[in-house]
Amino acid sequence: METPDPDRIKHRQIHFRDLHPERNDARTAAHFLAEVDGVISAEPLSPILLDLTYDLRKTCLEELENAVSELGLHLDGALLFKLKRSLYYYTEETYRENHGWVQSDRNATKLVFAKRWENLEHGCRDPRPEHWRRYL
Repeated sequence: METPDPDRIKHRQIHFRDLHPERNDARTAAHFLAEVDGVISAEPLSPILLDLTYDLRKTCLEELENAVSELGLHLDGALLFKLKRSLYYYTEETYRENHGWVQSDRNATKLVFAKRWENLEHGCRDPRPEHWRRYL
Protein backbone atom coordinates (compact mmCIF):
# COMPACT_ATOMS: atom_id res chain seq x y z
CA MET A 1 0.00 0.00 0.00
CA GLU A 2 1.33 3.41 -0.96
CA THR A 3 1.84 5.99 1.77
CA PRO A 4 0.45 9.48 1.10
CA ASP A 5 3.07 12.06 0.23
CA PRO A 6 2.10 15.66 1.10
CA ASP A 7 4.69 17.05 -1.36
CA ARG A 8 2.91 15.30 -4.22
CA ILE A 9 -0.10 17.66 -4.21
CA LYS A 10 0.89 21.14 -5.40
CA HIS A 11 -0.97 24.42 -4.93
CA ARG A 12 0.03 27.12 -7.39
CA GLN A 13 -1.31 30.35 -8.85
CA ILE A 14 -1.11 31.21 -12.52
CA HIS A 15 -1.03 34.92 -13.38
CA PHE A 16 -2.20 36.07 -16.79
CA ARG A 17 -1.52 39.35 -18.60
CA ASP A 18 -4.30 41.88 -18.63
CA LEU A 19 -4.39 42.52 -22.36
CA HIS A 20 -8.04 43.32 -22.84
CA PRO A 21 -10.45 44.78 -20.27
CA GLU A 22 -13.30 42.36 -21.09
CA ARG A 23 -11.13 39.28 -21.23
CA ASN A 24 -11.31 36.61 -18.52
CA ASP A 25 -8.32 34.33 -19.06
CA ALA A 26 -8.48 32.71 -15.62
CA ARG A 27 -12.04 31.48 -16.13
CA THR A 28 -11.22 30.13 -19.60
CA ALA A 29 -8.15 28.32 -18.28
CA ALA A 30 -10.12 26.94 -15.31
CA HIS A 31 -12.75 25.40 -17.63
CA PHE A 32 -10.03 23.83 -19.77
CA LEU A 33 -7.82 22.59 -16.91
CA ALA A 34 -10.70 21.09 -14.95
CA GLU A 35 -10.82 18.32 -17.59
CA VAL A 36 -7.08 17.51 -17.38
CA ASP A 37 -6.06 14.30 -15.63
CA GLY A 38 -4.23 15.15 -12.41
CA VAL A 39 -5.83 18.53 -11.82
CA ILE A 40 -7.72 18.47 -8.54
CA SER A 41 -9.13 21.99 -8.64
CA ALA A 42 -8.87 25.07 -10.82
CA GLU A 43 -10.63 28.17 -9.53
CA PRO A 44 -10.40 31.69 -10.95
CA LEU A 45 -9.77 34.21 -8.15
CA SER A 46 -9.89 37.20 -10.50
CA PRO A 47 -9.99 37.68 -14.29
CA ILE A 48 -6.19 37.32 -14.42
CA LEU A 49 -5.44 35.01 -11.45
CA LEU A 50 -6.06 31.26 -11.38
CA ASP A 51 -5.69 29.13 -8.25
CA LEU A 52 -4.60 25.61 -9.19
CA THR A 53 -4.22 22.35 -7.26
CA TYR A 54 -2.81 19.29 -9.02
CA ASP A 55 -1.20 15.91 -8.42
CA LEU A 56 2.48 15.93 -9.34
CA ARG A 57 2.41 12.22 -10.11
CA LYS A 58 0.20 12.85 -13.15
CA THR A 59 1.10 16.35 -14.36
CA CYS A 60 3.33 19.32 -13.61
CA LEU A 61 3.06 23.10 -13.81
CA GLU A 62 5.13 23.31 -16.99
CA GLU A 63 2.77 20.97 -18.86
CA LEU A 64 -0.29 22.84 -17.60
CA GLU A 65 1.08 26.27 -18.50
CA ASN A 66 2.16 25.06 -21.94
CA ALA A 67 -1.36 23.75 -22.55
CA VAL A 68 -2.86 27.08 -21.46
CA SER A 69 -0.45 28.96 -23.73
CA GLU A 70 -1.45 26.76 -26.67
CA LEU A 71 -5.03 27.88 -26.07
CA GLY A 72 -3.90 31.43 -26.85
CA LEU A 73 -3.91 32.73 -23.29
CA HIS A 74 -1.00 34.94 -22.27
CA LEU A 75 0.91 34.29 -19.06
CA ASP A 76 2.26 37.28 -17.14
CA GLY A 77 5.83 37.90 -18.28
CA ALA A 78 7.00 40.01 -15.34
CA LEU A 79 10.43 39.09 -14.00
CA LEU A 80 9.10 37.90 -10.64
CA PHE A 81 6.66 35.50 -12.28
CA LYS A 82 9.31 34.20 -14.69
CA LEU A 83 11.66 33.47 -11.79
CA LYS A 84 8.95 31.70 -9.81
CA ARG A 85 7.94 29.69 -12.86
CA SER A 86 11.52 28.58 -13.51
CA LEU A 87 12.00 27.55 -9.90
CA TYR A 88 8.73 25.59 -9.87
CA TYR A 89 9.60 23.88 -13.16
CA TYR A 90 13.02 22.83 -11.88
CA THR A 91 11.86 21.56 -8.47
CA GLU A 92 8.89 19.67 -9.91
CA GLU A 93 10.96 18.07 -12.65
CA THR A 94 13.59 17.00 -10.12
CA TYR A 95 10.96 15.63 -7.75
CA ARG A 96 9.28 13.67 -10.52
CA GLU A 97 12.58 12.24 -11.78
CA ASN A 98 13.62 11.21 -8.27
CA HIS A 99 10.36 9.30 -7.85
CA GLY A 100 10.41 7.79 -11.35
CA TRP A 101 7.29 9.60 -12.54
CA VAL A 102 8.79 11.25 -15.62
CA GLN A 103 7.25 10.10 -18.86
CA SER A 104 9.71 8.91 -21.48
CA ASP A 105 7.92 10.63 -24.40
CA ARG A 106 9.05 14.19 -23.58
CA ASN A 107 10.58 14.56 -27.06
CA ALA A 108 7.64 12.87 -28.78
CA THR A 109 6.33 16.18 -30.11
CA LYS A 110 9.68 17.06 -31.65
CA LEU A 111 9.92 13.62 -33.24
CA VAL A 112 6.44 13.96 -34.72
CA PHE A 113 7.32 17.30 -36.32
CA ALA A 114 10.67 15.97 -37.56
CA LYS A 115 8.99 12.96 -39.16
CA ARG A 116 6.37 15.21 -40.73
CA TRP A 117 9.11 17.43 -42.18
CA GLU A 118 10.82 14.41 -43.73
CA ASN A 119 7.62 13.31 -45.45
CA LEU A 120 6.66 16.72 -46.85
CA GLU A 121 7.41 17.60 -50.44
CA HIS A 122 9.55 20.71 -50.30
CA GLY A 123 12.50 22.23 -52.11
CA CYS A 124 15.12 21.04 -49.63
CA ARG A 125 15.70 17.69 -51.35
CA ASP A 126 18.27 16.74 -53.91
CA PRO A 127 16.43 15.07 -56.83
CA ARG A 128 19.54 13.24 -58.03
CA PRO A 129 19.90 9.51 -57.34
CA GLU A 130 22.03 8.51 -54.36
CA HIS A 131 24.98 7.26 -56.44
CA TRP A 132 25.16 10.60 -58.33
CA ARG A 133 25.23 12.60 -55.07
CA ARG A 134 28.23 10.61 -53.82
CA TYR A 135 30.06 10.83 -57.16
CA LEU A 136 32.76 13.46 -56.63
